[in-house]
Amino acid sequence: QVQLVESGGGLVQPGGSLRLSCAGSGNAFSMYVMGWYRQAPGKQRELVAISDSGGSTNYADSVKGRFTISRDNAKNTVYLQMNSLKPEDTAVYYCDATYGPLHYWGQGIQVTVSS
Repeated sequence: QVQLVESGGGLVQPGGSLRLSCAGSGNAFSMYVMGWYRQAPGKQRELVAISDSGGSTNYADSVKGRFTISRDNAKNTVYLQMNSLKPEDTAVYYCDATYGPLHYWGQGIQVTVSS
């Protein structure tokens, strides 16, 4: 069983930055594919960024060049650095850990981009 806890969300003005953190419990954190997803009101949850166990990353087109996913396996933590934020980035952001058929979600954290 893996428990994930997100932190770092909040209200930011357009053009600003935030860094989300997701701390995981349990062992073998480095083996998990870690991802960030988001869900805006009235929309489906969508993939934002993923980091596999080998360190490869992938991003949604809408965030490429603005967001960076990174992980510190020694701390069981994955990060999402979000720069040049736009109002359309407003959503609840969820951390995800996947290993084969095992799949875990964090509770989600609100990010609001507004002036």
